[in-house]
Amino acid sequence: MKVLLLNGSPHEKGCTHAALAAVAHALEAEGVEAEILWLGRDAGAGCSGCGACARLGRCAVDDAVNIAAEKARACDGLIVGSPVHYAAASGQATGVMDRLFRSAGASLRLKPAAAVVSARRAGTTSALDQLNKYFMYNQMPVVSSCYWNMVHGAGPEDVEKDEEGLMIMRTLGRNMAWLLKSIAAGREAGVQPPEQEPPVKTSFIR
Repeated sequence: MKVLLLNGSPHEKGCTHAALAAVAHALEAEGVEAEILWLGRDAGAGCSGCGACARLGRCAVDDAVNIAAEKARACDGLIVGSPVHYAAASGQATGVMDRLFRSAGASLRLKPAAAVVSARRAGTTSALDQLNKYFMYNQMPVVSSCYWNMVHGAGPEDVEKDEEGLMIMRTLGRNMAWLLKSIAAGREAGVQPPEQEPPVKTSFIR
């Protein structure tokens, strides 16, 4: 079992990385492999709606999104981390999520997922809500902790002092590991994925 953790911060080793590292350590302690992938500073281009991904099987913009998609396809769970910018996820995280779920959403469906955010002070819950909506739209079980998945601090050294935040990250890692093991046990027992209905789109303009 493996979980991919995406770092959507422009800083490779900042607060978001410190939070994801705490989750990764908890996963590994439970026997689940964890990989943190930094998306970089230049991966924030949003989806242009060109539709090329349906033909190519990948995003037409060949950057960190396609790397993340390949790794996510091979993983059993996904965790996305982002700093809070103006009470929302970073531009890097938002752009990547828009294109990742447009181009590779089908391969992520039904895989457990979670979001993690870091902030100096506020805006965390709105950023979490934004990120969780990607998972909910894509039928991905959202993994929770014992509080909202957030850490606080102006730098990674501050996050290391956020004892409650780190406890929340460790709990999230253990909960993710438990759910992955439960899904694997169900699969071995013959439990099948839920039946998919044909999509229905209702227009409210009459």
